[in-house]
Amino acid sequence: MNVADRQKPAPGELYVDHVSHFVADLDAAALVCEALGWKVTPASVQQTPEGPAGASNRCVMLEEGYIELLSPTHQTPAANRMRGLMSRYDGVHLMCYGTPDAEAEHRRLQAHGYEPQPLVDLSRAVDGGTARFKVLRPAPEKMPEGRIQFVQQLTPEHLWRKGDVNRLWLEEVFVVASDPVETAARWASFAGLLPRPERNGVHLEATRGRVLIGTRETLAKLLGDAPPAPAIAGYALRSSHPEKLAARCKPAGIKVQKHGRRYAARLPAALGGALVFG
Repeated sequence: MNVADRQKPAPGELYVDHVSHFVADLDAAALVCEALGWKVTPASVQQTPEGPAGASNRCVMLEEGYIELLSPTHQTPAANRMRGLMSRYDGVHLMCYGTPDAEAEHRRLQAHGYEPQPLVDLSRAVDGGTARFKVLRPAPEKMPEGRIQFVQQLTPEHLWRKGDVNRLWLEEVFVVASDPVETAARWASFAGLLPRPERNGVHLEATRGRVLIGTRETLAKLLGDAPPAPAIAGYALRSSHPEKLAARCKPAGIKVQKHGRRYAARLPAALGGALVFG
């Protein structure tokens, strides 16, 4: 199975599909990624059938999942909500689950009181074609940690192209909560997953990828710092050569600490947030 085909979960499965840094300058954010040795895709504008969705992006495509650099570039309600989230802290403001059936997720969220917005058909032009996907978002106040959503990838072959894929795997997302148990219960209902306690908080294990929910103090010990709750503090990647990635951080002005078998890096303001890798 090729990389693109691996991005579509089978019926009954759920993936951690991607995370998004909300950034003011796409090119400045991309330069940080390139300094870490990552390939970054060209800029593209997200479109709906009615016109621009309000944001443009560049992406770091991974063997499993991807990292999105997303910038509000139009005057739309979605873009204005992005700007509001960005005013709280620099970093990651979006986490997206990958689902094989966005319409079924919409019905489930409606039944569980998440007041989902209508499904959005998004697309963006890429070299060689058009990437298309269905996006599902709850009412913003139902998931205050950021833009927490589902995506159904319709054309992964146009996103995960062989020349764009970095040898990295998206493994974990770190969520800041004042009450991790209450927050984990809400996230569990949202995603249809079982919460399980662990030393650093509560985790939710998807078919591919996991979410760790902890207090700001707990996550700051792991990550070096964390924004105030509710928030997304950062994410973890699996790297085929973590020591090489750690070596690239210092010339890029990125502070790295070793925690057991993993490294924790505080990303500069052009990206924001924490990166853990091992």
